Amino acid sequence: MTIRKRLTLLFTAVVSTLLLIFCIVIYLLSERHRSHEFYTRLKAEATTSAQLLFGSETVSPELFKLLDKNHLTVLTEEEIIIYNDRDSLVYESGTDYLQVTKTLLNQVREQQEVRWVHKGREVVGVLFVDQHNRFVVFASGIDIYGFSKNRNLLLVLGVGWLLACIAVFFVGWVYAYRALRPLKKLLERVDQISANRLDLRVDVANKQDEIGQLAERFNRMLDRLEEAFKLQRAFVSNASHELRTPLTAITGQIEVALMDDNPDEWQETLTSVLEDVRQLNQLSNGLLALAKVNLDETAVKFTKVPIDEIFWQVRSELLKVYPHYTIKVDLSEFSEDNSHFVVDGNEALLRIALVNLVENGCKFSPNHTVTVRFRLLSDAVALYFHNIGAPITETELPTIFKPFRRGINARNINGHGIGLPLTERIVHLHHGYLKVYSTLEEGTTFIMMLPFMTV
Repeated sequence: MTIRKRLTLLFTAVVSTLLLIFCIVIYLLSERHRSHEFYTRLKAEATTSAQLLFGSETVSPELFKLLDKNHLTVLTEEEIIIYNDRDSLVYESGTDYLQVTKTLLNQVREQQEVRWVHKGREVVGVLFVDQHNRFVVFASGIDIYGFSKNRNLLLVLGVGWLLACIAVFFVGWVYAYRALRPLKKLLERVDQISANRLDLRVDVANKQDEIGQLAERFNRMLDRLEEAFKLQRAFVSNASHELRTPLTAITGQIEVALMDDNPDEWQETLTSVLEDVRQLNQLSNGLLALAKVNLDETAVKFTKVPIDEIFWQVRSELLKVYPHYTIKVDLSEFSEDNSHFVVDGNEALLRIALVNLVENGCKFSPNHTVTVRFRLLSDAVALYFHNIGAPITETELPTIFKPFRRGINARNINGHGIGLPLTERIVHLHHGYLKVYSTLEEGTTFIMMLPFMTV
């Protein structure tokens, strides 16, 4: 069932129920008024009858019955019964509709007025007292005119309620259509959006209502998707280009070697091919790591990791592979109380980030030297990686963390532009941030900030 139908039915049900309750209340109030009015008339008939028959100015019972018989002063099917204080019947209109017991007489004398319904007839019993007499008078009758008016009222209310329900249904149907029209336009617009048309956006008619807020959030989601698709296309394009270069070089060198019968040339070609394969392997590993961090965040498991111990391990491993590197460590802010900095993170990813930052610092330094300084802040640990190599220009700084972007200072240095984007993504995944400052006078400094936990 569509939302429009559900809204229409719900609106119709609610309004119809309220109208039904209103009609019932109207009918009950009308019936209560009719009953009260008729009992008042019956009481007046009973009092008047006793007054005429036994008051100071009386008429004979025969004359009163004659008036009763010709319906000149009575209600429909009226019956008047009068008992004296000795429980003797002193007058009866003769219709014999009502049977009176001694218990009922005593009840009227005690309460002075009793009302009830007997076989569809409304009955009232009253106590009539004057200077010389004490009578119990019963008057009963059928309010055919009151019942007729109430039946007409019930018919009018029923028909009116039914017509009102039909009107409410159509009004609700139109109202639901108008209310959901922005949503229908949103759906039509969404159907036009595809992977090749992510630049399209849905119209936001009213930012204050829920549909407008939904459209706004949908547009924001499209912005993120469009950015992700752009990054993916750029990633695929750049990765294809970066992979094509070493593969082309390897293919060309092998083809040249096949045309040459000199073993010495083969040895030189194989050495060059081996270097290209190593670069290709390094590039592939970097691409896989970057893709994994970008697409599979939920698979990353976090534990308590001593960042300083990982750094010393990374330093030792890099010096074994690159003996000509110099990695200086500034421990001036260390003390016995904070000899370990524990962060909530993934050890393997943090190791990759540290390797990239230290290796980059050494590669881009003329003397292959990087200085690493630990600094303890109020709620984080900061690692500074400083080298005195060629600075990064101001125009290149905003794009330094984008994949496959390499600065002018990296033209003669091997690399693929993957390390820094991967590092920045890892730091962001650990709820930290990575900054870079680069000037000609002071060199280049990368700052990695990570929230820490005390052991």
